[in-house]
Amino acid sequence: MGGRGSVYYARCVVSVPALRIDSAVPADHDRIAELTVGVYVDGELASPAYTAELADVAGRAERAELLVVRDGTGHVVGSVALVLEGDFGEVTESDDEAGFRMLVVDPAAQGRGIGAALVQECLERARAAGKRRVVISTGTRMTAAHRLYERLGFSRLPERDWTPVPGIDLLVYARELC
Repeated sequence: MGGRGSVYYARCVVSVPALRIDSAVPADHDRIAELTVGVYVDGELASPAYTAELADVAGRAERAELLVVRDGTGHVVGSVALVLEGDFGEVTESDDEAGFRMLVVDPAAQGRGIGAALVQECLERARAAGKRRVVISTGTRMTAAHRLYERLGFSRLPERDWTPVPGIDLLVYARELC
């Protein structure tokens, strides 16, 4: 495979269709569950005790807007749950805050800007919904995510860090929206 979106065969260049962000549909739920459990649990970013919640994509879809990134063949390679209202965000404290949860990118597709694109899409949709801030929580072991959030303008809000269950400490980050 050659550089950025092209595959080289002998002397021919074949374009690879761009990634696109869509709203998830029920047919995507199994793939989203597979990705989320695989990255979080198999990647040792979350306890196996969290597997049922990570796999409950239908439940997430009732409380959040599920977004997916599709590759050029339509295959889901990333997902996030955008929370514009309600308590599924668990760290939002007012109606002018949005959040997102369970950001995941297929390990085979990492390093292509998919996570950043999903975060940017969440920021744009939150802004369009009239939110003034996006607040998220992340596990202490998710250092790649921390770097991504900081690169995208999120700042730590340590006064809102929390522990949902003993032994699981979550860090809170926020980004003001203009």
